[in-house]
Formats: sequence, C-alpha cells, structure tokens
Amino acid sequence: MLAAQAGRVMVLGEWEERWRDDRIGFHLPHVHKMLEDNIDKVLVGRTGVRFFFPLCGKAVDMKWLADMGHSVVGVEIAEKAIRQFFEDSGVTYSEEPVAAVPGAKLYKSSEGNISVYQCDLYSFSRTIEGQFGAIWDRGSLVAINPRDREKYASLITSLMAKDCRYLLDTLLYNPEQYKGPPFFVPDEQVHSLFGDSCAIERLRSVDVALTDRHRSWGLDSLTENLHLITPKSS
Repeated sequence: MLAAQAGRVMVLGEWEERWRDDRIGFHLPHVHKMLEDNIDKVLVGRTGVRFFFPLCGKAVDMKWLADMGHSVVGVEIAEKAIRQFFEDSGVTYSEEPVAAVPGAKLYKSSEGNISVYQCDLYSFSRTIEGQFGAIWDRGSLVAINPRDREKYASLITSLMAKDCRYLLDTLLYNPEQYKGPPFFVPDEQVHSLFGDSCAIERLRSVDVALTDRHRSWGLDSLTENLHLITPKSS
C-alpha cells in the first residue's frame, strides 16, 4: 500500500504557501489530547525535560509544556507560523541569525524556554542544540515526503538522548483514496524505521470520527495510532 504514495513530493514552498493562504486545517487550537493523556508516560517523573518538536507549526503544545517547566526546541519552515505562535501565546521573543545554518533564523522566547528555528528540518542537527529527553511528533513524520522517511528517522534518532521518550502520532487510511499529506504510515514502517535501535510500544489506536475535511479527501475510515519509542540499552 505504500507504493500508492511513494512518488508524492511536496516542496518546502508549498508548505509556506499553505501558511500564507491559511490552509492549515492540520493546526489544532488546543493541546493535542494524545499528548495530554500520555504526558506522564513521556515524563516518567522527570522535571525540566528538553522537548524537540519537528515541523512544529504554531502548536500550542509548546507553550503548554513550557508553562509546566520544560523547555522546547522546534523547527519550522514557515515564518508566519512561528510569529503567530509567539504572538498568539502572548510570549515576547527575539530573533537572530543562526551561524551554523546559512539563511536560518532563531526565534527565542525572552525567558529562553522556547526556541524555534526557521529552516529546513534536514539542516538541523545535534550540533546545534544537542540531544533531547523527549520528542513530540504530531504532523511531522506524516507530513514529510515518503521517500525521505529513512533520512528523517536517522535525524530523529540522532537527536535522542539515552533517556529520550519519543511520542509519535501516525495515521492509517487507504492511500488509494487520498494522495496526502498527511501521509499513511503503517505500524510496520514505524518498526522498520526505528526498530533496530529503539523499542516501540503502541500506546493508543483510535478510530477517528470523520470530518467534512476528511471526507473531502475521499476517505471512508481513518485511524490514529500513538507510539512510544525509546532507545534500546546499549
């Protein structure tokens, strides 16, 4: 079934265009319930955890976690999304160039607990911000081009500290009905991407009530799966 979407390619400019045109049906105006319901499994009693948000958009989850005493680093290509996040959250911020990534900008909260890099995700690396104790991946793996998934998994695993707990949200549907994004990511591929170096536990599987947006894609069913991925002991 993966073959149905294998050739689908979105260039970065298309994502920026979606933000410019406010075609952001993927944005949630509230904290994601899967994160809220499973935050204890991510934290496991830890405080002051460093979270990584790949393709963060303007996710309100970032402010929620920062308010709990954690710190957040996000990567996003669309400047509009980043500015809206800080403005909508009422968080004052500064911006500066990133010496290690030509053309990139860093938007940082005045308290220093939220940093968002405006750049291509694959320009980001552990040399810029080190490794993380947690990752929240909602709308990232399902958004990248299917042909780039192995490169994506390599980046994500390189950013995982030994105690990292990576929460991954994926979608299952018939890819013959919709070309994506968001893309179809079966559990088998999650295991092929991360299983060699990580333990994988499926925490939740929920049949999503179809919205008009989902029906406009031609879908007749949609399942949301939540995985907890942790590095195997070396």
